Amino acid sequence: MCGIVGAVSSRNIVPILVQGLQRLEYRGYDSCGVAVHTASLDILPTGGLCRARSTARVAELLEQVRHAPMEGATGIAHTRWATHGAPLECNAHPHFSYGPGVDAAEYGAPAGHVALVHNGIIENHEHLRAALQARGYVFASQTDTEVIAHLVDSLYDGDLFKAVQASVALLKGAFAIAVMHKDEPHRVVGARAGSPLILGVGQDSTEHFLASDAMALAGVTNQIVYLQEGDLVDLQLGSYRIVGQQSGQVLSPAQRPVHTVHAHSGAAELGPYRHFMQKEIFEQPRAIADTLEGVQGIVPDLFGEGAEGVFQAIDSVLILACGTSYYSGCTAKYWIESIAKIPTQVEVASEYRYRESVPNPRQLIVTISQSGETADTLAALRHAQSLGHTHTLTICNVASSAMVRECALAYITRAGVEIGVASTKAFTTQLAGLFLLALALAQTKGHLSAAQESAHLQAMRHLPVALQAVLALEPQIISWAADFARMENALFLGRGLHYPIALEGALKLKEISYIHAEAYPAGELKHGPLALVTSAMPVVTVAPNDALLEKLKSNMEEVRARGGVLYVLADADTRIASSQGLHVIRMPEHYGPLSPLLHVVPLQLLAYHTACARGTDVDKPRNLAKSVTVE
Repeated sequence: MCGIVGAVSSRNIVPILVQGLQRLEYRGYDSCGVAVHTASLDILPTGGLCRARSTARVAELLEQVRHAPMEGATGIAHTRWATHGAPLECNAHPHFSYGPGVDAAEYGAPAGHVALVHNGIIENHEHLRAALQARGYVFASQTDTEVIAHLVDSLYDGDLFKAVQASVALLKGAFAIAVMHKDEPHRVVGARAGSPLILGVGQDSTEHFLASDAMALAGVTNQIVYLQEGDLVDLQLGSYRIVGQQSGQVLSPAQRPVHTVHAHSGAAELGPYRHFMQKEIFEQPRAIADTLEGVQGIVPDLFGEGAEGVFQAIDSVLILACGTSYYSGCTAKYWIESIAKIPTQVEVASEYRYRESVPNPRQLIVTISQSGETADTLAALRHAQSLGHTHTLTICNVASSAMVRECALAYITRAGVEIGVASTKAFTTQLAGLFLLALALAQTKGHLSAAQESAHLQAMRHLPVALQAVLALEPQIISWAADFARMENALFLGRGLHYPIALEGALKLKEISYIHAEAYPAGELKHGPLALVTSAMPVVTVAPNDALLEKLKSNMEEVRARGGVLYVLADADTRIASSQGLHVIRMPEHYGPLSPLLHVVPLQLLAYHTACARGTDVDKPRNLAKSVTVE
């Protein structure tokens, strides 16, 4: 979601700060900014805080700082995804506090006392704002963030660390912050509670960094410290210290391990592709192959040490996820119940954490997240743990993420960096990991024979080749996209384990083309949605040759009888042929239980090419962000 980069160094740090923002652009944002302390460079012994902000792309911000020019060895930078306040420059970070009684707009923006960037949401910002206004502080934005800047200023008494420590004790909500003060030119203080923040240890002892994502520091340092919940970090020239904090009470200086993390900056190369989303769709054969690399047999230990004992102990599964990951969980429910014979529930993480549920200590909690930092899913996991659930497992694409650290077991997908906001290869690799989970649970429970294991493994190893054949259908899908680009609504239908794939197809179309799309189990069509069917409402149907095919054909006839136009993804042997009002693309082969991994790819391509035809910003769709680290 929002991105943070900060640094304390002895060199001009502005190029690194802006480069860090560029590496974080994939998260999605609507404004960006950078602030530095101009007195932090030896060549400029006097000075103070200055900043540049933009509601355009980071490239425009780069032009601002070059034209100024802006230089400093201590600085913070930010990309913002709007929560409180519209995407205007006044709401962009970094936010300044000028002290009580100063209206920056009226007095021409005098030098700021405090500069601050923030990810997250402050829930008690209205109460704090009223108290600060009563003390004479003038607010220049509608954000909750500006409250923190003024709060730090109001509590500052010569020591920025102590001011930040006292401030965060008064905050309710989720936050990761980085703060500078005009009187301390070689210092940045950070804090985290509910939002990710990392420390980058410099290649030598003269500089250190803060960031919300290791990707921001790719090429700068690979020595990363993952700050824990409640940590405060004090960066000064040539040193850093971490203090653990809980409920506003300082515990003690904390030692956190330094990890060597290789954030692949080279992954952000477009190559021959028009957009990152297109590139990532076509990377799926390799991503699946990488995710399954080393899987020689189905053993519980694929999910971590001690997994066999956990799998033997559990009697049900609860899957928690959001968005696209939720739909992968919905698909997994069919697999786990049909193959492993274990009752399975799937819940939207943000709903689960706020309802009264019945704890079951023998239930396996499975979280799914591309980033491993999704705020709602992390909160749901912690809520489950607070209820006594100890059997936890995550399917995640980032081995160093909070989700992996906080779950007892994990399967790390190897999708690689996914830049496009609309997830593609992360989704299919999640499905691969979840199918392995279903097989491992089935084996542990005695429901997987040696012959079945061999057949499933053979099918999984063939997936990359099968996906290449599906990607070859792109020219036919482009033809469909030309029709969809003229529409404003669409329906998607599926049955059984392909219903979640219809949901994912509808989500992709609405995310990047801004066409209103809904998905239904095909059997539900006659119970309401059929009222919407006209020639202006295209109906996309996922039609594999499975046990529900004949039922699905009847649902398709219901559409045709009302003048609806069908777009059908059909297996070769379904005997569904193109005709008036019926457009058919034939899938290369039927793939049994793994069919969802193949059928979702044409839906991804349909959304992508429809968005291209409509001229939308495919990789950065409006109002959306990649890693949703706020509630």
